[in-house]
Amino acid sequence: MKYSLKIPRKQTAFRFPEKLLEILRSNARRENKSLNDYVESILIQEVYKTPNEDTEEAIKEAQAGKSAGTLNVSSYESFMESLNNIK
Repeated sequence: MKYSLKIPRKQTAFRFPEKLLEILRSNARRENKSLNDYVESILIQEVYKTPNEDTEEAIKEAQAGKSAGTLNVSSYESFMESLNNIK
C-alpha cells in the first residue's frame, strides 16, 4: 500500500541566470528529479540547516568543554543504563 502526504504548495516564479538554470537542470536529471523537486530540496536543506535553540545550547556547552556524561556501549543494557545516568 502506498501512502501519499499532500503538502499544499503555491505556484510562484523565479528568474535565474541561464547558466545557473542549465546547472540546476543537469543536477536534477542526475538525481532523477524534476527541476522543481530538485530546487525545492536545495531550498529546504538551506532553510532547515540552522539548529534549533536546544541544539545551539548543546553546541555551546560542548564547545565550552562541558560533558553530559559517558555512554557505555559494551552492550545494549549497559548503553541504556548509561543513557539514564546522563544529567
